[in-house]
Amino acid sequence: MTFENAKTLLEKYNQEHLLDFYDELNKTEQSDLLTQIENIDFSLLENLKPENTASAKKGKIEPLTKAVTISDIEQNIDKYRNIGIEEIRNGKVAAVLLAGGQGTRLGFDKPKGMFNIGVNRELYIFECLINNLMDVLKVAGVWIPLLIMTSEKNNEDTINFFKEKNYFGYNSDYISFFVQDMAPSVDFDGRIYLESKSRISLSPNGNGGWFSSIVRAGLLDKLKSDGVKWLNVFAVDNVLQRIADPAFIGAVINSGCQSGSKVVAKANPSERVGAMCLENGMPSIIEYYELTDEMANQRMDDGELAYRFGVTLNYLFMIDKLEDINKVKMPVHIVEKKIPYIDKNGCNVSPEKPNGYKFETLILDMIHMYDNCLPYEVIRNKEFAPVKNADGVDSVDTARELLKENGIEI
Repeated sequence: MTFENAKTLLEKYNQEHLLDFYDELNKTEQSDLLTQIENIDFSLLENLKPENTASAKKGKIEPLTKAVTISDIEQNIDKYRNIGIEEIRNGKVAAVLLAGGQGTRLGFDKPKGMFNIGVNRELYIFECLINNLMDVLKVAGVWIPLLIMTSEKNNEDTINFFKEKNYFGYNSDYISFFVQDMAPSVDFDGRIYLESKSRISLSPNGNGGWFSSIVRAGLLDKLKSDGVKWLNVFAVDNVLQRIADPAFIGAVINSGCQSGSKVVAKANPSERVGAMCLENGMPSIIEYYELTDEMANQRMDDGELAYRFGVTLNYLFMIDKLEDINKVKMPVHIVEKKIPYIDKNGCNVSPEKPNGYKFETLILDMIHMYDNCLPYEVIRNKEFAPVKNADGVDSVDTARELLKENGIEI
């Protein structure tokens, strides 16, 4: 893109200020800035219009009518496992690790997966996840393709760490890294911020951007040519989760559903996890802060919470449907944030309160875009040990206790 092309494009969206410092940059910086401008998805700015923000509201929310519960799984475990193992052995399953975040809330300024959760020995979050995936290898006898989503900020650190640790024993031929797409940050008037004279303020576009990022990285064609039909997507911070779990895969296939979600019974009505539900009769997820007190405490006829199934961010998606979703615009969530920037004089500003918006897509919205989704209940203490905080609930300490409870040496 030339300077004139960029200027014409920016004038169309009233963003000419992004070139205010162009003449002060060296040739490399100028070229880099023009590339950034060329890659901006300006359509995101449409989401700031009142008519579009209104359309993002939830529909009619109701409790689930069915799920595969722990007792259901116990009665059918052999059938489910056999179906899942056959699908894995036939190369139909790949895993996708969402690992674009830093360990900031843990007081750790590196990729979250590099955090050492061990006490008496080194045991990294990434290592826990690879060990869990290796358990499936021992049963199925085949390597499962693993795609790892990083961010611009942590990509190099993540790749180097895996190389340094020899991929924790996993076959590196089956591991691919890809960088999450970025979205611009804007002020309350919709003007895109500069974080420096040569850098546009960008942030990862939310965990719902994982599939579009796979497509952009050119990995989808390889997955399809290899015959992969299902993607098991999971977050980096649950050290006990089972990945490419044959029983989970088998249960989803047996149900005829296009997607599945691993869920746990909520610890209490106000637990800070999203809950599976129906929205306008279709599968959906409602965030904990969207539940009214009445809904959070609502009970079914059997005494169980109506919105009892909390999601663990471990999903199984059929690729064909993901391609359909990728052809349409996913809902965009506008989040108020404190965004560092440079002002018109080129001075750095670190705001003390929210000063603009970031744009995010969420993986939970993908569930609602599927025709159906199978909620698959897992035993909480065996598969749910999130590491979100330095201490307290869902912390390093609680995860360590659960690892020990499950016989894992730390």
